[in-house]
Amino acid sequence: MQNFQHSLAGSGALIAATILAMLTADAACGKAKTFLVYIGTYTEDTKSKGIYAYRLDAASGEVTSLGLEAETINPSFLAADRGGRFLYAVNEISEYKGQKAGSVSAFGMDSKTGKLTFLNTVSTKGDGPCHLMVDNTAKTLVVANYGGGSAAAFPIAGDGKLGESSSFDQHSGSSADPQRQKSPHAHCAMISPNNRFAMVADLGLDRVFVYRLTPGTATIAPNDPPFASVAAGAGPRHFAFHPKGKRAYVINEMGSTVTAFDYDEKRGSLKEIQTISTLPKDFKGESSTAEIFVHPSGKFLYGSNRGHDSIAVFSIDSAGKLTAVEHVSTQGQVPRGFAIDPTGGYLFAANQKSDNVVVFRIDPGTGKLTSTGKTLTVGAPVSVMFVPAQ
Repeated sequence: MQNFQHSLAGSGALIAATILAMLTADAACGKAKTFLVYIGTYTEDTKSKGIYAYRLDAASGEVTSLGLEAETINPSFLAADRGGRFLYAVNEISEYKGQKAGSVSAFGMDSKTGKLTFLNTVSTKGDGPCHLMVDNTAKTLVVANYGGGSAAAFPIAGDGKLGESSSFDQHSGSSADPQRQKSPHAHCAMISPNNRFAMVADLGLDRVFVYRLTPGTATIAPNDPPFASVAAGAGPRHFAFHPKGKRAYVINEMGSTVTAFDYDEKRGSLKEIQTISTLPKDFKGESSTAEIFVHPSGKFLYGSNRGHDSIAVFSIDSAGKLTAVEHVSTQGQVPRGFAIDPTGGYLFAANQKSDNVVVFRIDPGTGKLTSTGKTLTVGAPVSVMFVPAQ
């Protein structure tokens, strides 16, 4: 009984610390009008050398280049702690120190200047890491390994450095497509708003895995239920929570669809309520989806189409279901990633094959996109991340 009571006390302290960190960070984001914008890229056989940074004045819409902030190989996806002290980047490679694995790198981040200072790099234990996220207490980093088909968690020290993997789960199996789904391909790692679960979408298995997250020990363990399934051959890629916490969405790369779920915050369970196409009804060519983002207001959802080269815009009703609003050209080729600034005013679309990031303004009433006329030149951009600037 004493051990149980001690566990409850520890859990209460962790929950309190998590809530305080979330409220502090969210308050800072809400007040901030200036943001650092970091762009993750592919560096092999491209014009890019690593991670690039810009400064956005959300009040005026002005964007200023800060240049190359870190030289590192294939930093395709980026994540930061809520306090804006540290930045983490997957290195999307298939071999690290002679092992079949990728790596993840840690950087100190100066929120005034945007300057990044290299801290350390560790193995992700699986090859082709492509997505990552820091938990709300900045104690745990979770990574999805696409090539290896696995998920891994890492402890974060007080100085921002990463420890070796403290928790690892290898997915297994296959799904409907004989070419692309012969084996697992974990494609994203998203931590729930309440910091209790980590969702890992696996394109190869048509599943969204759910893990219980323990930040104090930097561990993940299969939840009960352990996953939610999507249609065979859909290929779930990236995942997003609704800001109110009762809904969640996954964008399906191979099926060019979005699946909406009712989400039980206490159990971590997902129940499908809708699947809708991301493409116009009259589109006949080849296309696949990439990124997904719910607007900070909770009223709209956005998804990128590669091939159709567009952002699909949806409205979200009170039940969490989606209705198509419009499809807007990204003014480039292969919009692999995009992000919306914390004020909800701007969307930055990263066109991987045309080496540019195009800035759109978001109508707060309709969710529709309008080009600002601003285009950033970046070699092979993949992901976009906003951090409040001091």
